Amino acid sequence: MKMFDTILIANRGEIACRVIRTAQAMGLRCVAVYSEADADALHVAMADVAVCIGGAAPSQSYLRGDRIIAAARETGAQAIHPGYGFLSENPDFVAEVEAAGLVFIGPSADAIRKMGLKDAAKRLMEEAGVPVVPGYMGGDQDPGHLEAEAETVGYPVLIKAVAGGGGKGMRRVDRAEDFIDALERAKAEARGAFGNDDVLIEKFIEKPRHIEVQVFGDGTRAVHLFERDCSLQRRHQKVIEEAPAPDMPENVRAAMGEAAVRAAEAIGYSGAGTVEFIVDGADGLRADGFWFMEMNTRLQVEHPVTEEICGVDLVEWQIRVAAGESLPARQEDLAIRGHAFEARLYAEDVPAGFLPATGRLAELRFPAGVRAETGVRAGDEISPHYDPMIAKLVVHGPSRAVALRKLAAALRATRVAGTVTNLGFLGALAEHEGFGRGEVDTGLIARDLDALVTVPEPGPAVWAEAALGAMGLLDAQGWETGFCLWSPAWKRIVLSRGEDRQDLGVMVRSAGSALVSVGGIEVECLRGASGWTFDGAAGGGVFVDGAQVTVFADYGVSFEVIDPLAQQAEGAAAGAALAPMPGRVVSVHVRVGQEVAAGDRLAVLEAMKMEHTLTASADGVVAEVLVAEGDQVEAGAALVVMEEAE
Repeated sequence: MKMFDTILIANRGEIACRVIRTAQAMGLRCVAVYSEADADALHVAMADVAVCIGGAAPSQSYLRGDRIIAAARETGAQAIHPGYGFLSENPDFVAEVEAAGLVFIGPSADAIRKMGLKDAAKRLMEEAGVPVVPGYMGGDQDPGHLEAEAETVGYPVLIKAVAGGGGKGMRRVDRAEDFIDALERAKAEARGAFGNDDVLIEKFIEKPRHIEVQVFGDGTRAVHLFERDCSLQRRHQKVIEEAPAPDMPENVRAAMGEAAVRAAEAIGYSGAGTVEFIVDGADGLRADGFWFMEMNTRLQVEHPVTEEICGVDLVEWQIRVAAGESLPARQEDLAIRGHAFEARLYAEDVPAGFLPATGRLAELRFPAGVRAETGVRAGDEISPHYDPMIAKLVVHGPSRAVALRKLAAALRATRVAGTVTNLGFLGALAEHEGFGRGEVDTGLIARDLDALVTVPEPGPAVWAEAALGAMGLLDAQGWETGFCLWSPAWKRIVLSRGEDRQDLGVMVRSAGSALVSVGGIEVECLRGASGWTFDGAAGGGVFVDGAQVTVFADYGVSFEVIDPLAQQAEGAAAGAALAPMPGRVVSVHVRVGQEVAAGDRLAVLEAMKMEHTLTASADGVVAEVLVAEGDQVEAGAALVVMEEAE
């Protein structure tokens, strides 16, 4: 088989951009597909040809295999690269691609099927000599039977959707009395996400580490490209990944690599894949202390850290092997070089419980020296229809300590404005003392969550910089206005940050010199050859977008300019439960006149592929129920109105 000249990328966002970049460097013509919501997306602009395949919802576009195949035929593409997510692990889509005379850049439909259901995959791995976690993987899904199996395994246990991924359809259960309720929630989430509510039961490892091995096969042989540690997770979703795993003994690395290769060769695997292991980190890593969890039959989100330590391009390898080449490297050719980290930058409201966020990216800039994998640019909208990832920031260094310092510096120098993000949370993790020492397990974030999500209050210098930025006085043109020609006098500006509102005074004394009064404290503001200083400390820089002002200190501090004469907008009913984001009402759990206690569940909202439970903030009586199951609601919409009990 000769190399293709045109490939279609059946995906969107950063992974579509990633594939296009490598394919075009190989001299290939790239076809992008896009939904109506993505007409102006970066991957569309980067491609040589782009085809609209349907509406904003994935079910109308990126999950429509027939339209994707039709687009490939229309544009002369000989192969389809699925990226990750959407149809990347759908064996029926693979079969349809091949039936159309096209090449699927990935494993066979048979390999995907064998690894697609966790219970069947574990049985297959046992036969191949790969260790698996104790648990129940049978077909009897009767709740009573599953409850009995959980007792046999021994608490704590983990309920997992057999067709799951990304933490969906997964619940930890510590006590027998909580099992049935957790089972119902896991099944409901799995049904909504995957159309399959079957679950399996696993023994929960008390101090687990999530270590995965990158494999690559040509359908006959396979090699491993060492391990990644993905233990830094929140609610089973990865936050920061690294390669190689810290404190990994060579004998354990060899044992895990050999097990992963056995897994890949047992199913005749072709292309890039990842074998995920749960590892007991309680007494150090041991060759008998790791167990197979699942195999992801696709390119992983965190593949760049493996590329960085091995000096390879996994997308190039995928394309070459799909075109008929044998393995691009032998196992003895592969070696670890240095250390790499990847941090996932999301549009999400961390103080509000990591709720996915939307909005326009008014500003987006990454520092030099960091590999930023992104599918968005400044000015783009974060859509409620898709995963809210903004970018993956990847760094490499000669050692773990150096690489981690580079990651921390890169996060501090990243500039985002226009939407809330988890940038500060990532920065706190990168500077976490325990993480710096390599004390990594999946419970680290939960144990230290309060400290990691604490947002520092901006000091007077930050308020002062925001005030001068809002007035346009931080650049040379600002001093050419009539403002600096006035005799020294205090001028007023009102800024707010959440519920904190400050009435600030600004006195311009001369070009490049001002005083700002913040709560009675006067901040000396001076412009020198290297920029502005505020009470002697260098400013972080400011971005102004209409009434929104962002100071790039502490990962970005946002303010709003308030017109002191304007009337405040009428707020929502104080007793209303509001939708935190656009979404679909999954269920309503109360009725008018019902008495509820603080913390009781009122409704469940599905948004950005996750379920969010809205609870009562105080005791009261339900006065109005404004939505029903299946309703689509906008952010801020009132769902249930409460009133005090008589």
